[in-house]
Parts: sequence; C-alpha cells; structure tokens
Amino acid sequence: MSEWTAVCKVEDIPVLGSRRVARTHGLDVAVFRNDAGEVFALLDRCPHKGGPLSQGIVFGTSVACPLHNWTIGLCTGQAAAPDEGCTPKFAVRVEDGQVSLKTDELASHAIDQTRPIAGPKTTP
Repeated sequence: MSEWTAVCKVEDIPVLGSRRVARTHGLDVAVFRNDAGEVFALLDRCPHKGGPLSQGIVFGTSVACPLHNWTIGLCTGQAAAPDEGCTPKFAVRVEDGQVSLKTDELASHAIDQTRPIAGPKTTP
C-alpha cells in the first residue's frame, strides 16, 4: 500500500490555476485544478525550455507554458503535437477535499531534472 503526503486542500488551488509544492530535492511539483474540479500534478518544468508550468494558463485538461505557449496535457505531461516532449507526472489523490501526492514520488521522482540557466552563453 502506498503512502500519501497531504499537500493542500482543493480550495487552495485556484480554479484554472495551480499551486506549487516544494520538495527537499529536485524541482517543485505543480498541482493544477481545472474548471471541472479535476486535480493534476506535474513537475513544474516545461519539456521545451524549462518554463514554470505553474505560471501557465489551465484550459480543459491542459496547461499552456508561459514562456512559449506549448500545450502540455495535465493527464500525461505530454506536449501536444506538433511539439514533442514530456514532463513527469505525479499521482494525485483527492479525499474529502484534501489533495495528496504519493510520498515516494515526492522524494524520488524526477529529482535529476533542473531548470535551464538563463543569460548569455559564456566561454571558458
């Protein structure tokens, strides 16, 4: 049986928005809520250029990356064609208005991914 970690209440996630969940290691997890009340969780990193998906616009079961408007599926983390790429998804459980993520996934899933460093390229 999996253990779950409570991260917030459903009402703490704005409709058509998100809430970030910080982790000890790795990038934050973005928890999204659509207008149908469904809750999803993805790594807070677009597969294109690493944009913060938590700052994107939620529509239906997708989120638009705020940097280059890529559409990422909230159910799968997959970029919509013609774009290609995938961001890691996390298992979500909602019970009695409490949103929880799998404890083992929070601790170990996609902790090797980083956000690109912005700024001009430097030569050694």
